[in-house]
Amino acid sequence: MFPLTEENKHVAQMLLRTGTCPRCIFRFCGVDFHAPYKLPYKELLNELQKFLETEKEELILDVPNPPPKKIRLQELEDGIDGIDNLSQNGEGRVSVMEDGSISSKNANLNVCNVCLGILQEFCEKEFIKKVCQKVEASGFEFTNLVFSVSFPPQLSVREATTLKTLHRTHRTYSNLSIQQHAAWLLVKQEMGKQNLLLGRNDIVQLKEAYKWITHPLFSEELGVPIDGKSLFEVSVIFAHPETVEDCHFLRAICPDCFKPAKNKQSVFTRMAVMKALNKIKEEDFRKQFPCPPNSPKAVCTVLEIECAHGAVFVAGRYNKYSRNLPQTPWIIDGERKLESSVEELISDHLLAVFKAKSFNFSSSGREDVDVRTLGNGRPFAIELVNPHRVHFTSQEIKELQQKINNSSNKIQVRDLQLVTREAIGHMKEGEEEKTKSYSALIWTNKAIQKKDIEFLNDIKDLKIDQKTPLRVLHRRPLAVRTRIIHSMETRYVDEHHFHLYLKTQAGTYIKEFVHGDFGRTKPNIGSLMNMTADILELDVESVDVDWPPALDD
Repeated sequence: MFPLTEENKHVAQMLLRTGTCPRCIFRFCGVDFHAPYKLPYKELLNELQKFLETEKEELILDVPNPPPKKIRLQELEDGIDGIDNLSQNGEGRVSVMEDGSISSKNANLNVCNVCLGILQEFCEKEFIKKVCQKVEASGFEFTNLVFSVSFPPQLSVREATTLKTLHRTHRTYSNLSIQQHAAWLLVKQEMGKQNLLLGRNDIVQLKEAYKWITHPLFSEELGVPIDGKSLFEVSVIFAHPETVEDCHFLRAICPDCFKPAKNKQSVFTRMAVMKALNKIKEEDFRKQFPCPPNSPKAVCTVLEIECAHGAVFVAGRYNKYSRNLPQTPWIIDGERKLESSVEELISDHLLAVFKAKSFNFSSSGREDVDVRTLGNGRPFAIELVNPHRVHFTSQEIKELQQKINNSSNKIQVRDLQLVTREAIGHMKEGEEEKTKSYSALIWTNKAIQKKDIEFLNDIKDLKIDQKTPLRVLHRRPLAVRTRIIHSMETRYVDEHHFHLYLKTQAGTYIKEFVHGDFGRTKPNIGSLMNMTADILELDVESVDVDWPPALDD
């Protein structure tokens, strides 16, 4: 059943005559069920022709610009036939150019004055196939997808003008933005003539109609469902250079709506245009922009077809056995100081296997370049940005872990696994309340006996105040932090050396607790022993964070 009624006929006739395509006519007439939009464009034109043929008398179209004029039904039929012939001849279709861009072959297509061809050429099967070819060539692994589109902001101005003309009742239309604004004005005026009310929610948004048509076509062509929660996104970005200046008059009238922003190439964003349209007076708009909007010569162009996959996260625990390996790349004043890092030894393998663009590394604390991490290791997580491969079996992850471990004797990885973004929060939860255990080799300037260090074994939950150490003051704010040394245990080596085993609150600076950092940590081992003490070697024995879950070997 054709979706328009006798009540819609006058509006449909006026819109068609002023250059609006059938699908946009459906939108302005409030057709909110999907089936009619999905019909092939040629079939829609034929159906619309039949609908208008039911009234054989002359049509009087009264629109403010151009002036009122009479047209005969034959003129409408000729216009429809002309568009039909273009489709039959294969003209007006989209093609992929040698550089990979997509364009229209026919500049003479009767382009819709509202959607600028979006609901004409760019939701037909041929165009969808071209997009899908690019998706399949992108090399991404996916089982579902989310499809998004970015339309030129001037579309909103044209739509709203048409709507206003068809309906003279003053209403808010904040969800419309120049082609669409002009259409709103037009529809608003004509609906008012018929004493019909038209609210903003009665109009089907262009993006909604586009998705109704294209989502089933994408699913059919790619063989996967469209899922709004999918991590794999296919986006198509449209532009229309011919009408790009449609928005410019708004900046002169509403300058406060168009403020430069970072990472924005133009101030004429969709949100800025919508804000201005909400603010501008109707009479000022009509003086500046034709209503109904003029028909352009060419359809939109496709600026870009982008495929992107949301980040995936890999977690595990690492041991570091080298005293000459930083956790992250050690670069000072643009110069690399050491060849590699824990981060790189792990992430290089992950980047290659997941085919990711980049990564972000995080861990539960960090150790200095000359500190080893022993025991069950330090928890870490790596965010892999825009990965092309995302599905792995547990056996494949085990093999990846073994590959990392075989590649270097400086580190080892355990419990490697895929995790969610939310799960990474567990690594940071209560980080400073967790405990860490260390072993250190201490030197003293005075000769000591075993009895001189035994008193340290009896000290429990010692509170210390640590002013930000001098060695990290360049990257951490100056502050005094209170930390707790939960327990200490000593083992005598010789008259100038002993081993110290500590269990401390996470975030404690162990080196500074030993030597005092020129009095910036109080008390410290030196002050407790009333002599100068320094740390020669330090190892992290355990990081007491129960994450990620331990895996069976």
